[in-house]
Amino acid sequence: MARSSDKVTIKKYANRRLYDTESSAYITLDRLAEMVREGREFEVVDAKTGDDITRQVLTQIIVEEEARGSTMLPVNFLKQLIGLYGNSMQGMVPQYLEAAMDAFQRNQSAMRDAFGGKVFADIAKRNMEMFEGASRAFSAGTPKPKAAAAKPTPSADEDELDQLKAELAALRDKVDRLTK
Repeated sequence: MARSSDKVTIKKYANRRLYDTESSAYITLDRLAEMVREGREFEVVDAKTGDDITRQVLTQIIVEEEARGSTMLPVNFLKQLIGLYGNSMQGMVPQYLEAAMDAFQRNQSAMRDAFGGKVFADIAKRNMEMFEGASRAFSAGTPKPKAAAAKPTPSADEDELDQLKAELAALRDKVDRLTK
């Protein structure tokens, strides 16, 4: 049965089957991975001994994900991690890794907030407008000479083209300064 704290108990039997006591059904490691992604709290216990084996089962999920080709853990990291077993720093590693993952998640949320869909949509819209303006200017062909007596007023397309040329020149200057 589910506990009052909404922490689901999963029982692992000797035949390696996982039993979800909340839904009264057998589940797979894939379902457990989904539960992790959903933020569901659970514990995995050995059905015979009652021992908490959550850590081992979660490690098994990672091994299966890596075996499927969803590689996330670099070989050098894994070697370093294995090297820390039995090391005097072993006791500090779990807290350090938890703190590092918390910081990563905070940074990920901050990036999502800073560069939300609106910012990218605005950039895409502006880029599209500039591209269309340049496209119109270049597809208009070579302008025909006009009478010398009347000086034509610049059209909106010409103004936009001049603006694009100025922005391009500014970008070239910036690139030149950065490469020196």
